[in-house]
Amino acid sequence: MIELLDQETWGIIGLTLRMTFSSTAISAILGVPIGLWLQRTTFPGKGFIVSINRTLMGMPPVVVGLVVFLLFMRTGPFGFFGLLFSLRAMVIAQVILITPIISGIVYTAAARNGDRIRSFAHTMGASKLQTQILLIKELGNEIFFAVITGFGRAMSEVGAIAIVGGNIRNLTRTMTTTIALDINRGFRDQAIVLGIILMVIAFVVQITVDVLRRREQRVDENF
Repeated sequence: MIELLDQETWGIIGLTLRMTFSSTAISAILGVPIGLWLQRTTFPGKGFIVSINRTLMGMPPVVVGLVVFLLFMRTGPFGFFGLLFSLRAMVIAQVILITPIISGIVYTAAARNGDRIRSFAHTMGASKLQTQILLIKELGNEIFFAVITGFGRAMSEVGAIAIVGGNIRNLTRTMTTTIALDINRGFRDQAIVLGIILMVIAFVVQITVDVLRRREQRVDENF
């Protein structure tokens, strides 16, 4: 296993982590407010918007990759940015893929408990900002689950990033695309090693975030 972890493999692992954490962070920043806003507001066509969001939650990754490819290809509307076959293009594809998942999970959780939490905050004389902070704290477990779900989807993604990134060696090759390539080439040992590392990273991130959340909850209880 140690022999298989050469400089190129470490580069692949580093690129995967940068892509996954970047796309998950951006998607969380976008998805959590969207989910809360959808639950809080009432407007004509809201049910249709929610249905679209739920549809996007199960959108095939290759479709996302195709859309981003067409948008950023040289003759596409955003081709002048020159982002195709780069880390940024891969992050964009993953953000499009993950944001509806996070917003959908947050919306469902807020639909169950959001009104009750806001009513309690209103009776306590809380401001809009204080109400929003209380809502996020009370829905912390659901938001945590939504972000972790998005992280897992980003970490395991193959189709979209392979299309927009091109799986270029030393440039856009990630752990998942490398595993798929190694299986096709018969390099099963390296594929297994990368698979194990992928699972270990996901486990460590989940445990770390869970420990930090529990510590924060204990601090809040003490106060």
